[in-house]
Amino acid sequence: MKMKRFLAGLTVAAALTVPFQAFAGEGSVVTGDEALKKLLEGNARFMKDDKEYVNWGDARRKELTKGQNPFAIILSCSDSRVPPEHVFDQELGDLFVVRVAGNVADPIELGSVEYAAEHLNVPLVMVMGHRSCGAVKATVAGGKPEGNIAAIVKKITPAVNSAKKRAKDKEAVLDAAIEDNAILTAKTLTEKSEILKHLVESGKVKIVSAVYDLATGKVDVLDSGEEKKEGKGHEHKH
Repeated sequence: MKMKRFLAGLTVAAALTVPFQAFAGEGSVVTGDEALKKLLEGNARFMKDDKEYVNWGDARRKELTKGQNPFAIILSCSDSRVPPEHVFDQELGDLFVVRVAGNVADPIELGSVEYAAEHLNVPLVMVMGHRSCGAVKATVAGGKPEGNIAAIVKKITPAVNSAKKRAKDKEAVLDAAIEDNAILTAKTLTEKSEILKHLVESGKVKIVSAVYDLATGKVDVLDSGEEKKEGKGHEHKH
């Protein structure tokens, strides 16, 4: 009896010390460029209300109990109007989604992206902002935010400052800040994570930034990620 308890204890201890790699997926079979194309094709279906994945059935759920192999990581805002699986018309298990107000990146978000990129071998990261973002709007408005919201505002402030330098009016500042915030967050991924920087430089991961339009449903890519791979900074489209 004592031996059985001892062996059971070893099993539990071993399970607790298993590295993340043990839970890794097989890896995506697509490249970063192919993954981006797949996302944009899904978004086109979403815009036309011609969705391919209307129901997430029992068979798919059971299949996914064996493991996950998402083809894209989406770092997006928590806004209830911006659910990535719907916006890109993807099936259950296709996207590794990290959502936080203002689509900012602190160590927790960075670690989540690192896990999916390194251990699940996901080839694409998209940082997706959206029009009429409340977090960016609050930052543009200024004032003293309450509670922990101040931490989000602090992250978004550099984007607002850069937008104010080139935008002509208040509405233009908001739109520009939303775009700049997505671009700067995407840049942060390789600036604050050696893991992601190495994966991008080795060509294993592609990082792009994008913005979603609430009215049209369209996702526009702002930064293709090519300059990041070559180490030349970031591309800014308007």
